[in-house]
Amino acid sequence: QVQLVESGGGLMQAGGSLRLSCAASELSRYAMGWFRQAPGKEREFVVAIKWNGASTDCADSVKGRFSISRDNAKNTVYLQMNSLKPEDTAVYYCAADYSYGSHWFSGRVPYWGKGTLVTVSS
Repeated sequence: QVQLVESGGGLMQAGGSLRLSCAASELSRYAMGWFRQAPGKEREFVVAIKWNGASTDCADSVKGRFSISRDNAKNTVYLQMNSLKPEDTAVYYCAADYSYGSHWFSGRVPYWGKGTLVTVSS
């Protein structure tokens, strides 16, 4: 069972950039992704990447601003967040699954980190 630890969250001003990291106990066999949960809202899909990096999917709300990348040699996945908005404020969770597909959009993946808080001030 893969273990995931997120880092890099913090307080940012709107318009700024932030990069989150997700350290995995093992990475190369897994599709990886990021979700977020804003205060008072349900957790939502943000972005995901196939095990080999050949395919990615991104929520419309962050398209063009957020991107995901992975370094299998370092067992680390990154979420680059640019042009941050106050509505991006949330706890961001790293997730993993052996398979990659539409089930990611509904959050039906088995492995989760504990999350890291990102707060964007206006």
